[in-house]
Amino acid sequence: MAEVLDESSNLESQTVNIYRSSATVKGGRRFSFGALVVVGDHRGKVGYGYAKSGEVPLAIEKAQKYARRKLFRLPMTGKTIPHEVEGRYSATKVRLIPASPGTGVVAGGTVRAVLEMAGVTDCLTKCYGSTTKLNVVKAVFDGLEQLRMREDVAELRGVSIDTTDIEERVERGQRFMPSTSGEKMRGPVNTIGQERRGGRGGRGGRGGPRGGGRGRGPGGPGGPGGNDQDSKPAEANAGGDSSSS
Repeated sequence: MAEVLDESSNLESQTVNIYRSSATVKGGRRFSFGALVVVGDHRGKVGYGYAKSGEVPLAIEKAQKYARRKLFRLPMTGKTIPHEVEGRYSATKVRLIPASPGTGVVAGGTVRAVLEMAGVTDCLTKCYGSTTKLNVVKAVFDGLEQLRMREDVAELRGVSIDTTDIEERVERGQRFMPSTSGEKMRGPVNTIGQERRGGRGGRGGRGGPRGGGRGRGPGGPGGPGGNDQDSKPAEANAGGDSSSS
């Protein structure tokens, strides 16, 4: 559950995990708690913090203070990341892949918390190796810090770069996104075969090649090319009367 830290800057905090450790002393056990927290404004700023204390609320408060010190601006293309990247920390690797609008965040709970706090709504992810939450968070931030915008790369290389594939996909996907919050997303319209199904002679329709109509007319019983099973009993009766007479 996200906790609002600062309403003016829209900063929110989400606790990813709580750690508990104990030390056995002469008088018994002495417990210590650690908190892993992610802070963001859902507009491109995100940071994380880890702190320990003798009580859980104090550990969370210290972690939030550390996270606000590490806030940095995340480059974004629409609501996704500008290019594919892979972050590493210790035995953990996290791959982040940009996605078209409407895809959503396909990730586990730890990676999802970081991306949602940063404001990323469309992204594909995959985690390799160790899945320790602290290592995963550090690997995600290692990958996010490697992101660069197209203009920055063009300036560093001294070349001109046209529109990237990710920007084209985002622009193409925006056409099907709802204009208002209550409207549903529009999908592409399939028009294949509508010319053949046009009219009243479609499959299962009246008067079609597989029509089920029983009225008099083409394809109906008693009509031209129709089923003459109803007339056979009458002929049989007529033949029986003539023989008897």
